[in-house]
Amino acid sequence: MKINNIVKIIGALMGIFLVGLGVAFNAATMLGNDPIGIVYDGVRHFASLSGEQLGTASNMVNFGLIVLLICIGRKYVNIGTFIYILPYGFFVGLGTRLYVMLGISENLWLRGFAGVMGCLMLYAGVAVFIAMDIGLDPFTGLVMVIRDRIKWDYKKTKIAFDITMVIIGVILGGKLGIITVAAALTAGPVIQWLAEGITKIMNVKGCEA
Repeated sequence: MKINNIVKIIGALMGIFLVGLGVAFNAATMLGNDPIGIVYDGVRHFASLSGEQLGTASNMVNFGLIVLLICIGRKYVNIGTFIYILPYGFFVGLGTRLYVMLGISENLWLRGFAGVMGCLMLYAGVAVFIAMDIGLDPFTGLVMVIRDRIKWDYKKTKIAFDITMVIIGVILGGKLGIITVAAALTAGPVIQWLAEGITKIMNVKGCEA
């Protein structure tokens, strides 16, 4: 029996939770943001919101992207898109509060460790969401629309998109740093490897059920 939709939705929510924590941790370290997180951080800075309001900024961006996708790429808006954005801002805010509660000091090594954990949570969360196969998040939907319009393959479009997001985020005031570079170099391969592994495990479990 295949993995049912309820299990997939629960799994997707767990993935979104990890993504939210990862984005929040990366931003809080002040060592830079991943290519998507830097846009959230830039909007937060541009809107004069506090660090604790990063979740609010992410909601602003994601709901704006939903409106844009409905206008230019309606076919990429589905149940997975809404499942992704509805709790996302809350999870980012929760991650920001958790980082503060952990009392991580200004020590560079501790912040670096927190950044590593942030990236790992982010990668794992995205991989879990992809493996659940219930739809696309707003940013991925936008990448697909651009790919369709310019007739590039996904990999090339994604690279160009991430570079563009970093530029936009920096212009808006987002934090550029070592995490930005590390995420740009490692996110794709690690997420793909994790997603494939999770999918294989799900298929085996589905066959055994």
